[in-house]
Amino acid sequence: MDQQKILVVDDDKEILFSMSKLLEYDGFHVIQAKDGIEALEQFEKEKPDLIILDIMMPKLDGVAALMKIREVSHIPVIILSAKTQDQDKVYGLTMGADDYISKPYNPAELGARVKALLRRYRAWSNSKEETKKDNIIENGGLILDMDSKQILVDGVEKRLTATEYKIVKFFMNNLGRVYSAEELYEKVWNENADYSVENTVMVHIRRIREKIEPDTKNPKYIKVVWGIGYKMEKY
Repeated sequence: MDQQKILVVDDDKEILFSMSKLLEYDGFHVIQAKDGIEALEQFEKEKPDLIILDIMMPKLDGVAALMKIREVSHIPVIILSAKTQDQDKVYGLTMGADDYISKPYNPAELGARVKALLRRYRAWSNSKEETKKDNIIENGGLILDMDSKQILVDGVEKRLTATEYKIVKFFMNNLGRVYSAEELYEKVWNENADYSVENTVMVHIRRIREKIEPDTKNPKYIKVVWGIGYKMEKY
């Protein structure tokens, strides 16, 4: 596993030094910043895994820096607060901090909170990624996103009608399996098929091919199985 990065931000040199050494001892790679402006620069440059952020700082205070970070990232943020400034703690948490540590901080507590927060964030990120994967189907150069109802062909978005989308989605969920025009009609249109549906299905297949096939004369994805029906080739 790559060494995780912690961005420590404080205008107090002694706190910055001691906290950095403590985190380095725990195996983290530490990046330092002395004010909110420098914190944003380091955040953009280094892409840390977690930020420890003092509230009272020159140039740009911690809460203002936090609000900027929250515009673009869900990265875990721990705010540092003096014991007497409970309103700062509440305000920082309201603005998007995940936890707070009071000054003077307990070294063992700091390490434990950092590790716990990183574990929670990793679990949350993995859960989000798995959910995303569950809602995306890939086949060769085709990517179907069921959340956005979007299809990409070799990285380019193609606009499908609602029925075309249902047909492509059905094929991508049943790769390699052959379906007659009647079966496709009943699965996609949710209606009983009669003798007239074959032409309807054929027209929709032709339009889909015009949008997703590199060469409509030699289709790569949606194939005709003569005398039986249609299938989407698996890649």
